[in-house]
Amino acid sequence: MQLNQPGHGMLPTRNGIRLLLAFSVLCSAQLPAAGVTSLVSGSDGQPLAEAVISLTPRSSVLPLPAAVPPSAVMDQWGKQFTPYVLPVQVGTRVNFPNRDNIKHHVYSFSPAKRFELKLYSSGTAQPVLFDKPGIVALGCNIHDWMLAYIYVLETPYFAKTDAHGRATIESLPEGSYRVEVWHPRLRGTALDFAKEVTLSGARPTALQFSLPLKREQRRAPPRYYEGGEY
Repeated sequence: MQLNQPGHGMLPTRNGIRLLLAFSVLCSAQLPAAGVTSLVSGSDGQPLAEAVISLTPRSSVLPLPAAVPPSAVMDQWGKQFTPYVLPVQVGTRVNFPNRDNIKHHVYSFSPAKRFELKLYSSGTAQPVLFDKPGIVALGCNIHDWMLAYIYVLETPYFAKTDAHGRATIESLPEGSYRVEVWHPRLRGTALDFAKEVTLSGARPTALQFSLPLKREQRRAPPRYYEGGEY
């Protein structure tokens, strides 16, 4: 009996299988990925930069961390830390290069990570492993106006708002998430303003946050130190 004659079921050829697989891949690539776009402002209505949006799956199982721990950079330039806020995932090693022509002494007393990088000049100190979730406030033992934060997250799904208060997280697995927002000036905790969302591949989910803020704590370098070696 020949199965390729009319009236019988037809078995696809090898070329037919390849075409079906190629068509399947093309259709999959064209499906929109689940995602979130966020707009964050202060209670005064002004866009809020440097806010961290994070999504935690409601399932108890998070994606496994990468085999090679990721790395990140907290720079020192112009007698300031940069960036002001650095979000990282648990297991990240952070480098602290010094691009000033003076010495810095980086430290943190935060419960999530206590460490000290004693006086060092240009170059990079030994990387620091951030192995616990939480907020890590950074300071310099020489320049007391220097301030920055490393926000250590268990979830790999996070982004930081730009100057317009916007952040986008794409390519998220479909499902239910808890969305949190955090900023150094936030009056309260990230959980106080958490939202629940269910994501699908249909279109990005748009979220808005209006946050009560504390007074700004950052200070510019004193003018009389400009151009000096201190």
